[in-house]
Amino acid sequence: MCPTGTSLWPARNISDDLRSAFEVLDVDRDGKISREDLKTSYADADDDVIGTMMTVADSNQNGYVEYDEFENVLRSNNNGSGGVMEDVFKAMDGDGDGKVGYGDLRSYLLSAGLEVNDDEIKAMIRLGGVDGDTDGVSFEGFLKILAV
Repeated sequence: MCPTGTSLWPARNISDDLRSAFEVLDVDRDGKISREDLKTSYADADDDVIGTMMTVADSNQNGYVEYDEFENVLRSNNNGSGGVMEDVFKAMDGDGDGKVGYGDLRSYLLSAGLEVNDDEIKAMIRLGGVDGDTDGVSFEGFLKILAV
């Protein structure tokens, strides 16, 4: 950050990252995410997990997750309240420092039943970090990790 309040580095557009993640989940490329798309993308998830994902994201309850619904789940809402993923981020940030660090991420992933090794956790933090920050990731960095 420069003294003028601007960055020397151009900001990466998180919306582009979210669009890419949406397109990965839209397996049949019809412009919306269906239950079948999620089953394909998350082959190990049971029907209850897929149903919960749909319930959380499908705000208009038409059976599909359109891009605007997907984006609302992943980022803060315009009305000032946090989106679902912001709540997840806050739950993961065990020490409340505004970053999800190695210990936070490892603890959360293990409690979720996900087996990850040290190198994978470090790679996630590098991916979501800013300018080589390996101490942890901010909420925007967290969104970058999810977009992959």
